[in-house]
Amino acid sequence: MLEATDLEIKKALLTISIEEALLEIGRPVLDAVAHSLCVNYKCFIPDCLDHPEYLKQVLQELYGNGCSNIIKSIHKHLDEYASMQQIEEFLISIDPMTIHSYPSR
Repeated sequence: MLEATDLEIKKALLTISIEEALLEIGRPVLDAVAHSLCVNYKCFIPDCLDHPEYLKQVLQELYGNGCSNIIKSIHKHLDEYASMQQIEEFLISIDPMTIHSYPSR
């Protein structure tokens, strides 16, 4: 039986949280973000754990100032996992103001 690695689990949590946040707005938003990540960066939503700047850039390009509400929604979905270092780093990368929200290590 294969067991998921820590990284695979974090990528799955990230993917589910981002997809849920985008689906709350609408399926076309999720599709547009996934398509833009693929076309512009040759990556998929799970890859954003290693490259949060890709997601941030795509959201800014597609939604301008409106991306801040999407980022807040992603934060809300990932907040319970923010104690995991890579998730915390991801959250800080997409919104540097979050650095004040989580206790320093």
